[in-house]
Amino acid sequence: MNNPLLQTRQLHKSFGALAATDGVDFDVREGETHAVIGPNGAGKTTFIKQLSGELRPDSGQVRFGEEDITALPAPQRSRRGLARSFQITSIYRDFSALDNVALAVQAQAGHSFQFWKAAREDRALTGPALHFLEQVFLDKRSAELAANLSHGEQRQLEVAMALATQPRLLLLDEPMAGMGTDESQRMIALLASLKGQKTIVLVEHDMDAVFTLADRISVLVYGRIIATGTPAEIRANAEVRSAYLGEDA
Repeated sequence: MNNPLLQTRQLHKSFGALAATDGVDFDVREGETHAVIGPNGAGKTTFIKQLSGELRPDSGQVRFGEEDITALPAPQRSRRGLARSFQITSIYRDFSALDNVALAVQAQAGHSFQFWKAAREDRALTGPALHFLEQVFLDKRSAELAANLSHGEQRQLEVAMALATQPRLLLLDEPMAGMGTDESQRMIALLASLKGQKTIVLVEHDMDAVFTLADRISVLVYGRIIATGTPAEIRANAEVRSAYLGEDA
């Protein structure tokens, strides 16, 4: 877990007088789960949009593997192996869970983005799709319409769709947003099962999840990373406690 898969150097993005990211240096090692935490308005969403290619930085660099991808848009980054899940669930609600993942398998295979009845019977699509549903503990719900899944199950489905693109790195933007305790625990178990198999950048407010899952944590405050370290190092950091975690952390 020593080789950086993703790096940013001096990443800057401003909106008028507001510096949303202010000289961010960040790296993710191959195989690790690296969490990004911070208070509301810290710049986390702006930062992850720059990683995924939805926003171009004003200055600075984003590298993925050996390549400078700063100028690449999101679709080209996706083809290179970056997959992102969103704060708001993005699924095809009128399709079954299996259909949703089969579409992602189809897109990864480079086929045109269409889904006819015959495709639902294509084992080259449905076989891998069922495998990814098993990975997120939804194989028994494969025939259920996505609209009928619980909120937590929909978030699990979105992770399955991201996995179906066979990414080198997963960008997970608050995967536990809006979940109850039981759903959060299922998502934590899911992400724990991926540790070491996938490189993950996790943006999350749920501190129990962060300290359970992360190999390293970076703390973003007012657009700047004020600390990076192991969960134990972050808990012990006086500046982090003062700025975000609170003195009782």
